[in-house]
Amino acid sequence: MTPQPGIDRLLDKVRGRLDRVDARTAYQAQQDGRAVLVDIRPTAQRAEHGGIPGAYVIERNVLEWRLDPHSAARLDVADTPQLWPIVVCQEGYASSLAAASLQDTGLPLATDLAGGFAAWRAAGLPVLAQPG
Repeated sequence: MTPQPGIDRLLDKVRGRLDRVDARTAYQAQQDGRAVLVDIRPTAQRAEHGGIPGAYVIERNVLEWRLDPHSAARLDVADTPQLWPIVVCQEGYASSLAAASLQDTGLPLATDLAGGFAAWRAAGLPVLAQPG
């Protein structure tokens, strides 16, 4: 029987090529300057649940343009294809799709935080109560 298309199948497919990281690994990589954390959650989610200190807040609809080293709309941090962006959403689903898209734009190290912001908070890592 042929597998049915759908979001679960797509998630399995993209996650197969991601080297997903846990919250503590993401935190340490950010602290060491090896990775940048990219929070793609909507403003309402950040306001309700909090934010990650030092994370770049980039709305999902402009993510690829802001991190593509070849884009005229890129952020200063996105100056090399060797950038290691760790994408964060609330629970670690949308971030997998976003990280795969970043890989497709030429950022081979792009990945996401398994479990999302909920896993970050559960690990007891620093949280901004009212992110900027």
